[in-house]
Amino acid sequence: VDFTIEVERALRVLDGGILVLCGVSGVQSQSLTVDRQMKRYNVPRLAFINKLDRQGSNPWKVIEDLRHQLKLNASAVQIPIGLEDKHEGVVDLIEQKTYVFDGEKGENVVEGEIPSELQELVDEKRAELIECLADVDDEIGELFLMEEEPTKEDLKAAIRRQTVACSFVPVFMGSAFKNKGVQKLLDGVLDYLPEPIEKQNFALDRSKDEEPVEVTCKKDDPLLALAFKLEETPFGQLTYMRVYQGMLKKGNQIVNVNDGKKIKLARIVRMHSDEMEDIEEAHAGDVVAMFGIDCRSMDTFSDGNLNLAMSSMFVPDAVMSLAIKPAQTKMQNNFAKALNKFTKEDPTLRVRVDAETKETIISGMGELHLEVYIERMKREYNVEVVSGKPNVNYKETITSKATFDWLHKKQSGGS
Repeated sequence: VDFTIEVERALRVLDGGILVLCGVSGVQSQSLTVDRQMKRYNVPRLAFINKLDRQGSNPWKVIEDLRHQLKLNASAVQIPIGLEDKHEGVVDLIEQKTYVFDGEKGENVVEGEIPSELQELVDEKRAELIECLADVDDEIGELFLMEEEPTKEDLKAAIRRQTVACSFVPVFMGSAFKNKGVQKLLDGVLDYLPEPIEKQNFALDRSKDEEPVEVTCKKDDPLLALAFKLEETPFGQLTYMRVYQGMLKKGNQIVNVNDGKKIKLARIVRMHSDEMEDIEEAHAGDVVAMFGIDCRSMDTFSDGNLNLAMSSMFVPDAVMSLAIKPAQTKMQNNFAKALNKFTKEDPTLRVRVDAETKETIISGMGELHLEVYIERMKREYNVEVVSGKPNVNYKETITSKATFDWLHKKQSGGS
């Protein structure tokens, strides 16, 4: 919950996602939060039921949770071969083949035929899959009513259509720790999640009272990109950007739509976890990172020909506040610099000075969230911070009417 904004900003720019669920616990409180975020941005998804090698795992209970708690039209496209310590692999309900994952890290995928003891369950779950698809897809619905068996090509095409339309969620299974089922899940990403051009995205026309305009996602059109994440590195600020249309090219100038500043692109990198690969250009649909760009999180960039801005993300209200001050007065400059930087990169961190107590108050999503920023001030800016509960200015007021009799005696002179 403390870092829910990281999920929020990722889902704002992604074209598809994988909802990972525990095979034992099923839908948990954080699953509900992530589901709400995915629905907010209409992100097509696959579901992956993980930890099927753990004691007490039950994928069918998890699928029921998906249907009843998250109200998703979900159905398994695989069934597990064994559960708990007997979990070996999966049966693909579309290809009707088994995949066993051998080796220390499940790197050897052995394809085989469905064993006779699993055939009845395969037939039952395949029929359930076709039924769930028939509810939302006209072509499969027609075959279902005609009592004809759809081919694997028909099923794959229907799953892709309805996944992209956010009307269906294919459920994959496995154990990520041993890489069991992960290879088939990645095949599912290629088969069922949309390409950038298939996902509808809208920009707001600032000259027409923020009227929505559909983004084309073509590389030859004018540039439109969104800076969705800022990160402080030893080389300076690293800005993560999603290109929605047009292209970014090293050496070209781009314009920040929000403040009109022109910026020259000195370096563009493609991120591979914590490794950077230098690239010359990035096309529509790419997510890249750049150095030397001074901006705020959720700023829109163009090549100067458009007055469009991408919509921002949903930012939840802060739930906790702390009063902070630098341990020594000489640290005041670095203290102010750090707060300015942190509020630029994280919209859920709010900073204000209380008008009555004159304290600097930081507000965020939880205790851990605020502690991380206090620790970062110490590590990155060498500022020791004293933190505590915000002081409250208590005031007295009249709350009710009171009656009294009083004789005022005044002596005018004498003793």
